[in-house]
Amino acid sequence: MNERITLNNDITMPALGFGVFQTPPAETAASVAEALRVGYRLIDTAAAYGNEREVGEAIRASDLDRSEVFIETKLWISDYGYEEALHGFDKSAGKLGVDTIDLLLLHQPLTSDFDKTIGAYKALETLLADGRVRSIGVSNFMPEVLERLLAATDVVPAVNQVEVHPFFSQSDVQKADAGHGILTQAWSPMGGITSYGGSDRSTFDDPVIGEIAAQHGKTPAQVMLRWHLQQGRSAIPKSVRPERITANFDVFDFELTDEELARIDALETGVRSGPDPDSITLASFARDIPEA
Repeated sequence: MNERITLNNDITMPALGFGVFQTPPAETAASVAEALRVGYRLIDTAAAYGNEREVGEAIRASDLDRSEVFIETKLWISDYGYEEALHGFDKSAGKLGVDTIDLLLLHQPLTSDFDKTIGAYKALETLLADGRVRSIGVSNFMPEVLERLLAATDVVPAVNQVEVHPFFSQSDVQKADAGHGILTQAWSPMGGITSYGGSDRSTFDDPVIGEIAAQHGKTPAQVMLRWHLQQGRSAIPKSVRPERITANFDVFDFELTDEELARIDALETGVRSGPDPDSITLASFARDIPEA
């Protein structure tokens, strides 16, 4: 049974979700269908992933009521600005085939044009007030940028989705989030990005994680997901392989000790594997998000 987390607006969501970043559209529907079959009830996608339509198809094809599946998606920077973000919501909702999105995030802070970021977030506030989204949040917002957002808007984000894994835990971000009652949600929660992000170390091969996994009869991936859940984070692992989709959900029958959690914490390198949020600009990263 998946654990649940109550957000700062009293909406509850599953702690463990299923992500589809870099999953080709042709493989998305099958992988989401398998995740739903296994027991996942939080699906995370984004306009920029190009697979919202297939996520919606898989949910509709399941035997689950819409209310049983928590849908999370993200607006891309090309749709920032107030009116643009409202239209971005329409595009995402149309592709997903839903009237209401459970959690809508701004995908990046766009610090190079922060007025557009503020406008987009104010659109999220409008969508929340109108009942078209149930909760709103941000992604990849560092503490100083988060403070700028909070100073210019009214609704505290429910979630901040950022890179968090044993080699890069962003404790300053987590502390800032917690101080405002914001849930930290981990993307690349098992450090998969360390494998393809140019690092010469992989979390999956780390001897400390391997030793802890052996002691519990679990895999390194399962140990890393348990680490997130026990420290109060949400995590959204991704895979297209049925056996891994199943294994990643099998993390609710064991507990890590305080010593084990501390040993994993101590693996921190301070090195980001994903892009620096400040490097995300319209000049370099703008992309057309097609109509629904």
